[in-house]
Amino acid sequence: MRNLLRVRFLMLFPLLLILSAASYAQVGVGVSITVAPPALPVYEQPPCPTEGYLWTPGFWGYGVRGYFWTPGLWVAPPHPGLLWTPGYWGFGGGAYLWHGGYWGPHVGFYGGINYGFGYGGVGFWGGRWEGGHFLYNSAAWHVGVGFHGVYEDRSFAQGGEINHASFNGEGGARATPTAGERAAMNEQHFGRTQEQISQRNYARVDRSNYASVNHGTPAHPEGMGVNARQDRQQNRESRQIYRDKHNARTDAHPEGGERGGGRK
Repeated sequence: MRNLLRVRFLMLFPLLLILSAASYAQVGVGVSITVAPPALPVYEQPPCPTEGYLWTPGFWGYGVRGYFWTPGLWVAPPHPGLLWTPGYWGFGGGAYLWHGGYWGPHVGFYGGINYGFGYGGVGFWGGRWEGGHFLYNSAAWHVGVGFHGVYEDRSFAQGGEINHASFNGEGGARATPTAGERAAMNEQHFGRTQEQISQRNYARVDRSNYASVNHGTPAHPEGMGVNARQDRQQNRESRQIYRDKHNARTDAHPEGGERGGGRK
């Protein structure tokens, strides 16, 4: 009996290796689709709920029913000094491949996609870190009332027609990484926060977010539609998480925080 079990295990072991390798390859490659994502919708940025939060732009995700709009989100970064590099769709070889976003000390390449609000396709103009505190560029971001770290820099503004393409490649935005963006791509990165993951999950189960339903024009692209209560609850949870992290850093470093990255 033991010999029979051993033979069965030996027969199954190569299959398990193949399945494991296939699963790893699927995660590494990401989502590959043959239909282009819709153009980015035009919307107003909701005000930042509290100082220390950074804006992560909305994007078109992909689920079993096709593309769905994931609204942008104000969220606390994993650590002070980190900035968000948005993910983007890239077209090549007849397919659209998703390149996930990440947190890092500098903003890297995000496909030349003009997400707006400081993410004009190259670089980042939403603000900068100084002495462990984030300073907001009010010309790019909608800051809340009573914010202390605020300045205004409109040098990033450009005239002319805005490209709302949501993917890089033929028929969309045409861009390649700059030397600075390549350097940022090789820095230490952190993945999405739990709040960002929850935001995408909320969007995925909301039928009205799907392009097959809204025809590429979400009714509430700013994120205050059907899931407004969930958005508000998520903001409250995020604020509490940020306060807890801030208090922990203050207790550990009573004389000040660490110095973070700046504008690219």
